[in-house]
Amino acid sequence: MKQTYLLGAAFLFSSFCCQIKDIEKEPLLLGGDLSYVNEMEDCGGIFKNNGTKVDPYKLFKEKGANIVRVRLWHSPDWTKYSTFEDVKKSIRRAKEQNMQVLLDFHYSDTWADPAHQIIPKAWENIKDTKILGDTVYAYTYKVLNTLADANLTPEFVQVGNEINSEVMQYTKDAAKTINWQRNVALLNKGIEAVNKISATRGTKIQTMLHIAQPDEAYNWFENAKKNGIINYDWIGLSYYPKWSKFNLLGLTNEVKRIKADFNKRVMIVETGYPYSPKNFDSANNLLDGEGKISGYDYTPDGQLKFMIDLTKAVVKGGGEGIIYWEPAWISTNCNTAWGKGSHWDNAIFFDAERGNEALPVFNFFNQNLYK
Repeated sequence: MKQTYLLGAAFLFSSFCCQIKDIEKEPLLLGGDLSYVNEMEDCGGIFKNNGTKVDPYKLFKEKGANIVRVRLWHSPDWTKYSTFEDVKKSIRRAKEQNMQVLLDFHYSDTWADPAHQIIPKAWENIKDTKILGDTVYAYTYKVLNTLADANLTPEFVQVGNEINSEVMQYTKDAAKTINWQRNVALLNKGIEAVNKISATRGTKIQTMLHIAQPDEAYNWFENAKKNGIINYDWIGLSYYPKWSKFNLLGLTNEVKRIKADFNKRVMIVETGYPYSPKNFDSANNLLDGEGKISGYDYTPDGQLKFMIDLTKAVVKGGGEGIIYWEPAWISTNCNTAWGKGSHWDNAIFFDAERGNEALPVFNFFNQNLYK
């Protein structure tokens, strides 16, 4: 009888422990958009840690990053990067370091953002929304199916990038009004393709819709819901204090509101903050003195403090991750579409004044800071 009691107690204790383990919070998704790394290395760029040349993917993993974001353009004729072959290389590098991948479909041949949502040239003569939607579906499915064949399936997929304005427009500058019926129809086909691959391959790929700045997110998702957006998993936000009315407390409250009202998981998939006020090359800096926040100097310590406090603010609101935008876009002799060098060299994770030595900001990846 006593032995039976002890065995029963042991079983109950074991079950209880398993339940506790099951409800433990998943690690935060912390990482960087490393889309520029292949290009920077081809341009002769070198990344260092403690004075030694390092593989940036390996360094990010060693410092605690667990996710990499990679952008995909359809058929750019102005660069050989962020193409499908380049993306395959990037995903492979992330997978080799056991990091998860967020694949960012721009559905354009160039940068897609609130001011520009240019339809790929290959699709520009397709005016019928249904035919274009079928094309979006086929393209999305083919990309993911080909990646799956190479054991490079991403864990997350963004259906569009900073889609504040209507996706896949026929003009260079985005129209200020949205045809929601068309917009939702096209986005739904992208989501549908991701879900179909998930079902076919037996591997869940989580879907995300991404809006620039929390300031515009609530209204956008409310309209999308009213117009029949189908089920997706994540709301992704860009948060750059320079262009937002929300301070960190306001961000916490807005993340909480968005998460509750739309019943979606929330992640910041783009952010950045300078470690220096200097411009280290002839390319102008996108983040300059206008974006400085009180209490966060443009110093290595100020950059780290901002990233830790930002992550805490997002977590407090119920958000589950932070991805830093282009932390490895170092200055090289190569040209961008706008100039020679990097427009982000004062906001990266490598000190341009010390031969691209790793900065303290890498410490924001420490999960223990947010428990």
